[in-house]
Amino acid sequence: MATTPVPTAEQPMDDDARRLAELGYKQELRRKWSGFSNFAISFSIISILAGCFTTFGQAWNNGGPVAISWGWPLISLFILIIGFCMAELVSAYPTAGGIYWWAATMGRPVHGWFTGWLNLIGLVAVTASVDYGCATFLNLTLSALFDGWAGTLRQAFVLFVIILVLHGLINIFGHRIIDVLQNVSVWWHVAGAAVVVAILIFVPDNHQSFQFVFTERFNNSGFGDGDVGGLTFWFYVLPLGFLLTQYTITGFDACAHVSEETRGASQAAARGLWQSIFYSAVGGWILLLAFLFAATDVEAVNAAGGFSGAIFESALTPVFFKIVIIISTIGQFFCGMSCVTSMSRMAYAFSRDRAVPGWRLWSKVDRNGTPVNAIIGATLAGLVLTLPALYESSAGIPVAFYAVVSVAVLGLYLSFLIPIALRLRMGDRFVPGPWTLGRKYKLLGWIAVIEIAVIAVYFVLPIVPAGVPGNDGFTWSAVNYAPLAVGGVLLVVAVWWYASARRWFTGPVRTVEERSD
Repeated sequence: MATTPVPTAEQPMDDDARRLAELGYKQELRRKWSGFSNFAISFSIISILAGCFTTFGQAWNNGGPVAISWGWPLISLFILIIGFCMAELVSAYPTAGGIYWWAATMGRPVHGWFTGWLNLIGLVAVTASVDYGCATFLNLTLSALFDGWAGTLRQAFVLFVIILVLHGLINIFGHRIIDVLQNVSVWWHVAGAAVVVAILIFVPDNHQSFQFVFTERFNNSGFGDGDVGGLTFWFYVLPLGFLLTQYTITGFDACAHVSEETRGASQAAARGLWQSIFYSAVGGWILLLAFLFAATDVEAVNAAGGFSGAIFESALTPVFFKIVIIISTIGQFFCGMSCVTSMSRMAYAFSRDRAVPGWRLWSKVDRNGTPVNAIIGATLAGLVLTLPALYESSAGIPVAFYAVVSVAVLGLYLSFLIPIALRLRMGDRFVPGPWTLGRKYKLLGWIAVIEIAVIAVYFVLPIVPAGVPGNDGFTWSAVNYAPLAVGGVLLVVAVWWYASARRWFTGPVRTVEERSD
């Protein structure tokens, strides 16, 4: 007996709405995004003008130029493979719930439960880290433009709160133009990155050699006494440097989260997902190589803890220095705006399926089809997660910021791991959408699973020696609290699951009626 969705008077049943109804949901969000807009949101969240600038120091200190010139393309390839696996899934299941919906459908409710919470904390963390990075660069910009601006840690946090609030307001009241802003963001990132590369090529008097860019190794991590040839360097320090790439190229699940707002989603969301990774990987590598060739004052960059701003300040004239950081700051602002969009759609969808406390509140949409309450709640969660950044670290690097970055990477990639593994388990029982990997899903799926498992280990490890319990000079302000945040959430949701949720959370909840033919 076949079942077909019943169209409603409010929503005409076009192909997208029909497919969504087959998946169990009525069309509540406005479906007005083009395929380019779908690509644009993930491209904006990946944002080479954000991650490449804000987490450059993580790679510089943990491996040096080789962690960037060779590490970036290598890790990008693995991430693209993960993207291919997810593109196949979004083509088959184009829903706002995205990642956790796939897990619950291919597995059991428990898979959807843990996937959803991992994905939600990852999206909250990536939003918080992007907006805090934007605040840091805005703080630097204001210091460069106004002599009276001190650029303190407290000022950066105040700017972070203002930026977070602005992004929430744009997403709430800008429903008519939010997709247009995503498109503008793409061109800002492309043109802005091109301008930065051109400035770094033509303005500095000197450049580093190819030998420096492609062979030089640094170990400013504090681990291994600065050694760049031993096992500690190759198997601990250098992989920590890969956080630059792993963090920058993330958030591409946004293509899935806005698929209910995208026309022709089964094709457009799949293409948008893998293409956003590919083009960001190419553009980011060119941008980072320009950074390295311009990094002629190595001592200045080391003294700044590897902060990318030290490259621009030492290599460029004051005018061009200001141009570069302004371009990056605006790009990061666009990125944070996109992050709030993706995060709020996930919070709305997970609440729609009654998994979030107060789900009735968070799953409401206003008359414009905007999940206002989900936007407010998720942005407040990002603010709380970033509170440790108010405390100075004795480690000399922004440990709290890198910890939030690690939370984002861990939450998001672990949430990707579960549906990819379930797809492997399903084998030929999986019914693909129009975009499919065919028989290559096995090889690519196993590569993706292994890569995510490896990074999940590295990004819970201490970032600096002062964060290792029992070490001389240990301080809680230097602790990588990513395992505490992610582990704490997992512990809570695990206890919640076994104590209560397993009796009432049944996975995706249908919001459309069915009739039998």
